[in-house]
Amino acid sequence: MRTLLQPASTSPALTDLVLLVSRVALGVILLAHGWQKLHEYTLDGTSVSFGEMGIPVPAVAATVVTLVEIVGGVALVIGLLTPVVALLNTLTLLGALVLVHASNGVFVDNGGFELVLALLAGLLPLVVLGAGKFSADTLLRRSTTTASPTAASPAR
Repeated sequence: MRTLLQPASTSPALTDLVLLVSRVALGVILLAHGWQKLHEYTLDGTSVSFGEMGIPVPAVAATVVTLVEIVGGVALVIGLLTPVVALLNTLTLLGALVLVHASNGVFVDNGGFELVLALLAGLLPLVVLGAGKFSADTLLRRSTTTASPTAASPAR
């Protein structure tokens, strides 16, 4: 019954695979949205749009959100600094939820919050669990651990 209710409990690799798939999917979506803000709407256009939506300091917000989505999207795809970039994207999405989407209802075609909520639901496990084994974070952790073996040994 435990396997049925918690499939990953018998296979940690399954958790790592799910984290990989989630990271890549979310990273691609965030990267696409950031790229759209930068190249299709332009930063100036995004800033004007943010201002019309009532977002404070729209020029700064447009630049920060675009940067967090592009850099964070790429970082999620490769699994680099995953909890940090997932948290930064979570914060920008919380701002979008509160300032823009919550008052428009659920459905995205009415400017609602369904996409924002889905992205938040996907990012929160990455904030808490990290990237998983199949990531640049794991490679960095391994190289840091093997580079300083004296750090792990007790002082004499």
